[in-house]
Amino acid sequence: MAEQPESAQLWQRLRQFTNARIGLGRVGDGLPTNAHLAFQQDHALARDAVHAQVDFAALASELQADFPHILRLKSAAVDRASYLKRPDLGRMLHADSRQQLERLESAPATIALVVADGLSAVAIERHAAPLLKLIKHQLSELGWSLAPLTLVEQGRVAIGDEIGELLRAELVVILIGERPGLSVADSLGIYLTYAPQRGRNDAERNCISNIHQQGLSYASASELLLYLLGQARQRRLTGVGLKDERHQLSQPTNPSLE
Repeated sequence: MAEQPESAQLWQRLRQFTNARIGLGRVGDGLPTNAHLAFQQDHALARDAVHAQVDFAALASELQADFPHILRLKSAAVDRASYLKRPDLGRMLHADSRQQLERLESAPATIALVVADGLSAVAIERHAAPLLKLIKHQLSELGWSLAPLTLVEQGRVAIGDEIGELLRAELVVILIGERPGLSVADSLGIYLTYAPQRGRNDAERNCISNIHQQGLSYASASELLLYLLGQARQRRLTGVGLKDERHQLSQPTNPSLE
């Protein structure tokens, strides 16, 4: 069934505001060929992002100039199949990696930065390095101390809490590949926890998500992260008790209330 020109123009205008599949039309009881092929392509990209392996050696090489002390760690998930089938294994360090951190002689730090592959290798490979460099530059301007940067294979969000605890960091920040969707396969997320330690739950963390070319920019993500880190240090907490209140702070005073 062919779309009417007015209807086609309306859907085209609406598509400017979303990546969702809207107004695709139909041919009989099915989708038009182009829409069907686009769906299959995006589905394949999402599957590839989940199953691919991050080249952490290349990432470490790219970051070496900005982060001279980089540690390579692994979770308790021995391979990708175990990681996908056993989420609990991705939340804890492999015994060798835990011992590596326990033997490390480093001073307590304000921030521990962690990178984990998560569920999108392509998100890490595209966005982790430039975002980390920006974050490092802004944290350095504040004079906050950094623990050694850690790169974790087969890691999930909670593994950052164990790493932050072992590095004796006031806060841990973990950059991780987010679960791909059928419109974005390379979305990166940032999670932060105050006073990290094993056993922290999701309600005790803050999340900044949807970082990619069509989503949240590096500059916006870094700006929000620094705001939340500052508030976390001031209030000594993260999670449900910590909100992005910047818009409230910047609202003009209502003269009628004075």
